[in-house]
Amino acid sequence: MQRPVIRITCKMIPALGNTSVRMRDPQRVEETLRCMQKAGLNTLQVISDFDMTLTRFAHNGKRCPTSHNILEVSKMISPECKEKLKDLLDKYYPIEIDSSKSIEEKLPLMVEWWTRAHDLMMQQKIRKDQLTLAVQESDSMLREGYQEFFDCLNQHSVPLLIFSAGLGDVLEEVVRQAGVFHPNVKVISNFMDFDETGVMTAFKGELIHIYNKREGALLNTGHFEELRSRPNVLLLGDSLGDLTMADGVQEVEKVLKIGFLNDKVDERLPSYLNSYDIVLLEDETMEVPNAILDFLVATS
Repeated sequence: MQRPVIRITCKMIPALGNTSVRMRDPQRVEETLRCMQKAGLNTLQVISDFDMTLTRFAHNGKRCPTSHNILEVSKMISPECKEKLKDLLDKYYPIEIDSSKSIEEKLPLMVEWWTRAHDLMMQQKIRKDQLTLAVQESDSMLREGYQEFFDCLNQHSVPLLIFSAGLGDVLEEVVRQAGVFHPNVKVISNFMDFDETGVMTAFKGELIHIYNKREGALLNTGHFEELRSRPNVLLLGDSLGDLTMADGVQEVEKVLKIGFLNDKVDERLPSYLNSYDIVLLEDETMEVPNAILDFLVATS
């Protein structure tokens, strides 16, 4: 199947003319950017998924681990548990990315996947003080250009909400070890609960999975209430479930949605083009988000 070429050469932001970029409505993208530019950076907030959005999907032909995977392949997890977790991945991941199934069909299966995986992890007596080493020994990688992305947002006091269905304790450690856990970063995710000896006993709060981020957003209205003066949103995700991450934003004005399409590109491209304003095909960099930030910074 030949991929539809929906590209423009954008003098405003040349990176939008890259071969990896697809847009269903370039004019709408340009109009949204103009409005954001006119409103200024003090009206902007960024909401981003983590796994396979801020982190790489693959490097040198090898899949990079998600925050769950970092723990799953670590020395903290027994060989028997690793095998069971791999079986869950092999069963449920094809369902997650199956474009022939509706979100309604996938929803109970995703809950089942996350719940079973978390139940297995809670049996492993994971120690909080071992998470740092697990991240250090992993192949996790933030996307090329991540430093510029995080530093630019921090320098200009633009809030960055990382909204993840992964493991919050692990992803925070990834960001911390990369040296970009700045004061403007907030994380909503699945966080572990540890007893007084530092051993994991449970997960805190409500389960966040790939298709209930809208509910997660609405449960965190306090965060969005603090940002009421920032009604413009740059949203970054890699799944259709990420599209609802901004649903808790108060009095939203403009939302520009950037989707990283990492896997089964030809099959999934039509649904991504119908949902995201900008779709990036197998792009392991932050070049386009950084170019957009550069444009907004230069004209603010």
